[in-house]
Amino acid sequence: MKVWTHLAEWRAARATPALAGHSIGFVPTMGALHTGHRALLARARADNDVVVMSIFVNPSQFDDPADLAAYPRTLEADLNLAGGLVDHVIVPDVAEIYPDRYKYCVSELDLSRTLEGVHRPGHFDGMLTVVLRLLNIVQAQRAYFGEKDWQQLKLVEGMVRAFFVPVEIVGCATERDHDGLALSSRNRRLSREARAKAAVFPRTLRSSPTAAAAREELKAQGFTVDYVEDHDGRRLGAVRLERVRLIDNVPI
Repeated sequence: MKVWTHLAEWRAARATPALAGHSIGFVPTMGALHTGHRALLARARADNDVVVMSIFVNPSQFDDPADLAAYPRTLEADLNLAGGLVDHVIVPDVAEIYPDRYKYCVSELDLSRTLEGVHRPGHFDGMLTVVLRLLNIVQAQRAYFGEKDWQQLKLVEGMVRAFFVPVEIVGCATERDHDGLALSSRNRRLSREARAKAAVFPRTLRSSPTAAAAREELKAQGFTVDYVEDHDGRRLGAVRLERVRLIDNVPI
């Protein structure tokens, strides 16, 4: 596994026959990896000759500076978890990804203004901008995203179509813990009691007859509910426990 910290060196390697003649699967991450990320990497490994992963904590998609500061940086553990599945890891610094200091960005004017976009202003502009830059840097045939972030997945798919980016976006099923809670780096910030309660969230999304009923049930269980809405055959929700924000979605 080769770790690249300078984009010029990666680009030189990308142009060599060792990479140019092979299919590449790309998994963009912000680090703090868990077994859900490993499932994405395993899918990329199965589908492609070469697997590339990026680790970049993207400042432009955080609407709260405190949240950015608190985001875990666990590079050594991340590399260990990715071992055996990844050939190349790109770990750039902010100045390399944003030489323009984020003067140029990607905005979507419809889906991004709903659901998460209402509660996290600017988040999707930052996400789409960094994903487009990373796709251009890696030049993979396929890129892998988890369905837990359903809105993100749909926005990335739309961006790729809109800008004719030559990459296939592959959505992968949400990885869940033994009690059904979607795996997330945020779960580790919950106390033991809150972690046990968190499993009520996906169960309620599945079992409630309507989105409105799910909202009321979650509030009755002690969750702060940002939203629960039905959209394109899925029920999507965002809640808070102990100031930790959890998102999930299930088919309906």
